[in-house]
Amino acid sequence: MMRTYKSWKSPSMGKEMEMLIYGKEGTPVILFPSAHGDFKEWENRNGFKLLEEQIAEGYNQFFCVDSFADESFMNEKIDPIARIQRFTQYQAYIMDELLPFISDTNSNPYIILSGVAIGAYCSLLMALKYPTNFQKVIGLCGYYDISVHLGDTTDDSIYFNNPVDFIPNLNDNKLLKHISSVDIRLLNYKNDPTKEATRKMSDILWLKFIEHEHYVWDNETDDLWTLAPKMLKDNLF
Repeated sequence: MMRTYKSWKSPSMGKEMEMLIYGKEGTPVILFPSAHGDFKEWENRNGFKLLEEQIAEGYNQFFCVDSFADESFMNEKIDPIARIQRFTQYQAYIMDELLPFISDTNSNPYIILSGVAIGAYCSLLMALKYPTNFQKVIGLCGYYDISVHLGDTTDDSIYFNNPVDFIPNLNDNKLLKHISSVDIRLLNYKNDPTKEATRKMSDILWLKFIEHEHYVWDNETDDLWTLAPKMLKDNLF
């Protein structure tokens, strides 16, 4: 499999941001890491073994981006407002640096977002906030209420980064129309501990008539990484 390492000093993040790229062509897929994962997470979890055909046949090109949660949501050394500010800088890295890089690397304008757990949250959030830039979301075993990491602290920066809060009150018909054009797929497995959290997000999307799929696989596992790569592969088309 074609594997490329890439990094640059990010103006948005103020540090070196690393990335692994699998494949040389095909529909781009941005893979966000889980809470304590990094750009090597999918590789270390043997996720690309099942995705080898996608890469070898040029169906997809995977961009495994660096972590964000350890410096933001999971960083209890800083207050919740500072955590969300750091996550906002990460979003700027995605929009202002990663997307232009992908555009220069790959001429396919159809971009898929995916990730596991908090990576699923990041995937969905980016599509909800920037629906004209992304065409599909594949949220794997995700939770979408970030108050679990921020406690009772509230302000606008937290509100507008928490989909369970801002989507019910979203009344911009133009934005809702753009969001509805995104192919949103939220997935769980049978004994997935995030299943109800995903169902809550799904109910909120339906409340605003946002078309999407919420599918629960009829499989049980004690390790979501035994299912996540197959879930992703089956939803790339």
